[in-house]
Amino acid sequence: MQTLQTPRPTPRRVLAVASGGGHWVQLMRLRPAFEGTEIHYATVDRSAAPMVAPAPVHLYPDANKDTKLRLVMAAIRLAIIVLRVRPHVVVSTGAAGGYLAIRIARLLGARTMFLDSIANTRELSVSARLAQRAADLVLSQWPAVAQAHGAEYRGAVL
Repeated sequence: MQTLQTPRPTPRRVLAVASGGGHWVQLMRLRPAFEGTEIHYATVDRSAAPMVAPAPVHLYPDANKDTKLRLVMAAIRLAIIVLRVRPHVVVSTGAAGGYLAIRIARLLGARTMFLDSIANTRELSVSARLAQRAADLVLSQWPAVAQAHGAEYRGAVL
């Protein structure tokens, strides 16, 4: 006798993006939230791969508003990453690369979230302010900053 099995729903594909240093540390603190998903990471630091193995890690050039050519190169590389991964959701803790990934992923219909760094105690970072125009959700880790700048506050990750 043949039995019919309900097909398993495919897990949500999440692209988690952060530059190095504190941005990456904060992203690592969010890892439990990604359980049950098909998680991919994108970062500027090749040495981050062992921390998240066996999850795929995609690299892009580190850049900021003062390194215009590298910013263009990062945008191109992130566009390739987003097109290859085809995430349902993009989560970023910053900085410029996270904002770029969110902008690109929104063009493909992905849901997006930008979590500003805990170091920004008085105002949102430039990347978070830009993300407010593109992301579905922008979070600050400081209630006063969230209230003053139109972000949301749902706690801190550190």
